[in-house]
Amino acid sequence: MPTIPDQFSTIRDLLRYAVTRFNTAGLFFGHGSSNALDEAAYLILHTLKLPLDKLDPFLDARLLPEEIEAVMQVIRRRAEERVPASYITNEAWLNGYRFYVDERTIVPRSFIAELIPDQFAPWISDADGVTNVLELCTGSGCLPIMLADAFPNAQIDAVDISPDALAVAQRNVNDYALQDRIALIQSDLYQNVPLNQYDLIVSNPPYVNATSMSELPQEYLREPQIALAGGEDGMDLVREIIAGAGKRLTPNGLLVVEIGNERRHAEAAFPDLELTWLSTSAGDDMVFLVTADQLQ
Repeated sequence: MPTIPDQFSTIRDLLRYAVTRFNTAGLFFGHGSSNALDEAAYLILHTLKLPLDKLDPFLDARLLPEEIEAVMQVIRRRAEERVPASYITNEAWLNGYRFYVDERTIVPRSFIAELIPDQFAPWISDADGVTNVLELCTGSGCLPIMLADAFPNAQIDAVDISPDALAVAQRNVNDYALQDRIALIQSDLYQNVPLNQYDLIVSNPPYVNATSMSELPQEYLREPQIALAGGEDGMDLVREIIAGAGKRLTPNGLLVVEIGNERRHAEAAFPDLELTWLSTSAGDDMVFLVTADQLQ
């Protein structure tokens, strides 16, 4: 194990060192931060139990030797083992929400999360009238927790095939005290889901196509691959989601599906559906919407 240089005494020292280590290692940043500086700052502040939004006041604070060693261990784990930061800290942030996360589920990230605070307006005009929501492929349970806030009268069924992911989701549901409004269901998509009528079905399913799966950076290979792989064209689960949605939506219901960079494959897979593409921070081709009428 490398020794700690004697001149390392402040957060500023460690921050500079971490950025250099991360850039030298060629790390991939796709789990909450987009660059080495932001990720290093987050990991250092979290390890030292300092406010995550207040780096400047502490930059020149002198650290105890054991604090320096704790930070160095985190830097080494991120740089050498390429473990995603969220698996090191056991937390992820999405649209201001904090979620527990570990290796049993993918790190929370979704462009649908950007659309939830606006309650999918203008396609949903009466948020209070949304009483039943189904969320497929819930992972850590992040989206149903956000949906519960956006639609205060809704009961939400959240589904995942993985019992491990559902254990993480249950912890997050408990943390937000939403046990009475969010029901977690272990199911292969609709298989074990009651034949209810839902005002809204939402899904961020596995959609990475086979070619892209073979090119994933090491950080993504740390995640459960079942939560990423979507088959040859990425649309295997999306086909099943669309096929089963019609009979589970209310007459005015909506289906919202995230497919990342797979718009070309989605439009090829569903040539008879006029997919409505919703605007997100990454553009207009990450999330599509289909109405119940279209699915009849």
